[in-house]
Amino acid sequence: MAQKLLLCLITFATLPHFSYSQGIISPYLIGYPIFPNDNAWHDDIRQYPVAANSNALIQSIGTQTGIHPDFGTVWENAPMGIPYILVGQSTPRRNIVYTAYGDESDTGSFPIPLNAPIEGGPQSNGDRHVIAVDTSNHLLYELYRAFPKSDHWEAESGVRWNLKSNALRKAGWTSADAAGLPIFAGLIRYDEVMAGRIDHAIRMTVSRSRRSYVFPATHQAGSTDSQDAPPMGQRFRLRADFDMKGFPKSTQVILTAMQVHGLIVADNGSNWFISGAPDLRWNDDELNTLKRVKGSDFEALASVDNLGKPIRSLAIQNRISYPGLRRGKQFLVPQRFIPVFNYSNQSNSTVTKRAPLHYFQSNGRLIWQRAHSSSNQ
Repeated sequence: MAQKLLLCLITFATLPHFSYSQGIISPYLIGYPIFPNDNAWHDDIRQYPVAANSNALIQSIGTQTGIHPDFGTVWENAPMGIPYILVGQSTPRRNIVYTAYGDESDTGSFPIPLNAPIEGGPQSNGDRHVIAVDTSNHLLYELYRAFPKSDHWEAESGVRWNLKSNALRKAGWTSADAAGLPIFAGLIRYDEVMAGRIDHAIRMTVSRSRRSYVFPATHQAGSTDSQDAPPMGQRFRLRADFDMKGFPKSTQVILTAMQVHGLIVADNGSNWFISGAPDLRWNDDELNTLKRVKGSDFEALASVDNLGKPIRSLAIQNRISYPGLRRGKQFLVPQRFIPVFNYSNQSNSTVTKRAPLHYFQSNGRLIWQRAHSSSNQ
């Protein structure tokens, strides 16, 4: 039987104006497939074996160091986290001039508006990631150290990912991330936490990594050859007996994902930092309860065999299906208000739900659009 998946999108012919200091609302993508179901990011890793040197790997990152959510609402007058936008067929394309890793980057123009949000804000001297999800063509565009110019972008590296493919970067190639991995696939998003389930592994950083990489990573950026330092692509799993009692419901969704899909080392940075998208609707106090989770609460996993071949999970999580909106709607809403809308479910009865917000147009008008994909069961 055909099922409709809900996908509320915003048209990005022009990107709505927003204030970095006031924060942003991340677009809604529940029901839109981010890579195939059998992609490594979606693997259920609960049956993966523990690495023989698990204790040493965790000690190298910090057994008593707490998980740090490197995302939230606003920090130092900029959205806290790695932002993303939705683009489509009508989005103007801009040339990319590479300044560092052009030989390992994808050529051609990218549909990224010059006023797209930049990680850390326009004055940032950090990684300055820029991410655009092309929902019309099922492509993901990511830039590293991106700087908008008058009619193009300059970036140290850039990648175009096919969201319908499991293809990796060439062996030894980087991406917009040190491990050669897609960034967006590992971000914790507000919409999926509110939906009650994260169906992918979570991006994490470490301060010292090994000069090697394991599947699904394709690139190393290490500073040591020690086998007790994690390589890029190393997976960690929250222990199955970890007690989640006392944690907020939203945080339990994240902790459950750490048990089912785990963490993947994707970049050098601060120890046990996990990545997400900024959103004004996050409750920073709730996110900060994650800091109570220590390195000793994790296990390092053996995700490849002795020949370096990946050990793939037998159980791949199925995606959540959502009924489609009956019609696109418009709401005049204040920035922090979550509007209520009605949609018809499969039995044609009316259900009232609170709708997550997207970006706002300058006149405060929020635009919803409908998009469907069907699958036979």
